[in-house]
Amino acid sequence: MSMQSHLMELERRHQALDRQLADVVQRPSSDDREISELKRRKLVLKDEITRLKSAAPSVH
Repeated sequence: MSMQSHLMELERRHQALDRQLADVVQRPSSDDREISELKRRKLVLKDEITRLKSAAPSVH
């Protein structure tokens, strides 16, 4: 898998988590632990994306 493909996959997963988080927050019976876990996973992906982009600036 090329670096560009890997970044695109990470960004796709980040967006999917963003949509999932929005759906969970909309539910009246939102579980705070689930929301926290989704936010944590989203942040981990964002950190990885940022790390990879800063390591290879030409990949943007």
